[in-house]
Amino acid sequence: MNDRIMKNIFFVLSFFVLFSASACNSGENKPDQKTLSDEGKVVHLTTAEFKNLVWDYTKSPDTIVFKGNLPCIVDFYADWCRPCKMVAPILDELALDYKGKIRIYKINTDQEREMAGFFRIRSIPTVLFIPMHGKPQISVGAMPKDSFIQAIREVLMVN
Repeated sequence: MNDRIMKNIFFVLSFFVLFSASACNSGENKPDQKTLSDEGKVVHLTTAEFKNLVWDYTKSPDTIVFKGNLPCIVDFYADWCRPCKMVAPILDELALDYKGKIRIYKINTDQEREMAGFFRIRSIPTVLFIPMHGKPQISVGAMPKDSFIQAIREVLMVN
């Protein structure tokens, strides 16, 4: 493998180590979780909304303090990205199929550069799966619906 691939693999593994320290709720009062996601729709988030609903990485950059009350999928995308456009209808279907069981969020990397920089998003789509307990996992590249369903069952532990 070339040096660049090894560095990317190292980054992804380091990312998971950061998340593994605490993927549980902190026990604090949660912000209002009522979103379109509860209605079976994908929700587009800004950086501020992500910090309020999912994780304020500026307050705890080394340890995830998940604020959600349902596991979630976070899709980092851009409007010009063809693979992202292929994934979008799949996520719309999954939002309906798993209504009330998971939340699906989208982050536009062109508009939310701070967050894209923090997560070191270099390739899109990049999809982050955040379970209620356990380690978040990341997937880079477009996935078919079956792969999303498998990740929902195995990572988010939702049937």
